[in-house]
Amino acid sequence: MWGLGRFALIVAALALSGVAAWQYATHWRPSTERYPVQGVDVSASDGAIEWNNVSAAGADFAYAVATRGARERDPAFETNWHGMEAVGMRRGAVHLYSFCQPAREQANAFNTFVPADADALPVAIDISYDPGCTTRPERDTLVSELKLLAGTIEAHMRKPVLLRISRAVEMDYDISAALPRNLWASGNFIAPSYAARPWRLWRANDMRRVDGIDGPANWDVAAP
Repeated sequence: MWGLGRFALIVAALALSGVAAWQYATHWRPSTERYPVQGVDVSASDGAIEWNNVSAAGADFAYAVATRGARERDPAFETNWHGMEAVGMRRGAVHLYSFCQPAREQANAFNTFVPADADALPVAIDISYDPGCTTRPERDTLVSELKLLAGTIEAHMRKPVLLRISRAVEMDYDISAALPRNLWASGNFIAPSYAARPWRLWRANDMRRVDGIDGPANWDVAAP
């Protein structure tokens, strides 16, 4: 049997190693030598953001959630949109796709809320499962809806959209093979390879601490 002293030392060592690992994870980002263009993506859940500090922390660009489905606007979008512009950051808007609402209504909701901006980054359509929506259409139906959504937003913005596809959706539907758009993939610490084509943006760390944002932030990099 171990003595209590030795056991306490082991527990303390494990705790310290866990703290060190957490500290490393929350400050990690991919090398700027390999990925010189890096940024963040945010929503109202990130609270009030100090964009000067975010820019000074090394973010070259930022994406902000604008709409969810056909009926919800992100309450922080306009503040974030203007805050990014004020500090000279390149900015892009995100639409969170809903499997439970018609694509045309979603596109109209986005286009009504987000102004066309020739200088903005391509709109990102996030295609992820939402626990509040259990609808799972057939692949052909989903692809048709996403094509309609993308095309309607593109007609408004006058540039191709970017598809941010979760690993789970991609595994079930193989969306990246059906829609020829640039891709935004996710994978903490390890560059993802689950899509049919190479990604253009990578959400590399969804727990990074960034000056100017309270709590964990989503850190992204552009392909070199």
